[in-house]
Amino acid sequence: MGVVNVTPDSFSDGGLWFDEAAAIRHGLDLVAEGADLVDVGGESTRPGATRVSLEEELRRVVPVIRGLSAEGVTVSVDTMRAEVARATVEAGAQLVNDVSGGLADPGMADLVAATGVPYVVMHWRGHSDSMDALAVYADVVSEVREELARRVESLLAAGVTESQIVLDPGLGFAKQPAHRHDWALLAGMDKLLALGYPLMIGASRKRFLGTLLPAEDGSPRPAAERDDATVAVTALAAQAGAWCVRVHAVRPNADAVRVAAAWKRANA
Repeated sequence: MGVVNVTPDSFSDGGLWFDEAAAIRHGLDLVAEGADLVDVGGESTRPGATRVSLEEELRRVVPVIRGLSAEGVTVSVDTMRAEVARATVEAGAQLVNDVSGGLADPGMADLVAATGVPYVVMHWRGHSDSMDALAVYADVVSEVREELARRVESLLAAGVTESQIVLDPGLGFAKQPAHRHDWALLAGMDKLLALGYPLMIGASRKRFLGTLLPAEDGSPRPAAERDDATVAVTALAAQAGAWCVRVHAVRPNADAVRVAAAWKRANA
């Protein structure tokens, strides 16, 4: 999954694809580099980010999704709002990627059930301006697993089918690098996969990679310089059974997925 942030303030590439034409062109470039689908988002969820209005989010994403879909691209929408999901599915989006797992908008479950589109349910404890304070766990793997299981139960009760559901442990969301929450979740992927649903991993350029690889002065490596570390996580996640990786730099990560697949075939 290649990322197209139609935002001025995303943590990694905010502003680069804010223009509609530039965003569409970037999405097409990601497909040419090996992306199987392109995830279009109009609201930054970086730590500390504040929300944009519904109208602004629609203005940002609908034309881009319509344009990419017209070019035959398989598009997902990265949104927490049911109204945005509805509008973008009508514009051609084929998957809804909700970082709140349906918790931010009580109408999302009904929308997903009604449309029948695949739905990525991410582990989430609160919005970006408060999530760091919510990163308190006794056992992060078991608690994330339990909270995802509860979200699945709620979605199924609302009429979402099992075949629609994809899970995401929410690396970086209410997870603290200092406590190695993200690493524990990656190492515990087998426990998350045991829930019985495909698993998406979104590690690309995130804080825990920058913290792992500090500069000489101890400051985290900048987001734009974390792609090599992202590729390493991608290869390991693919080997461990991830359904999808969500990344900014597609070509090297697509290569890593194919290497992992060849390795698994050779050991079959």
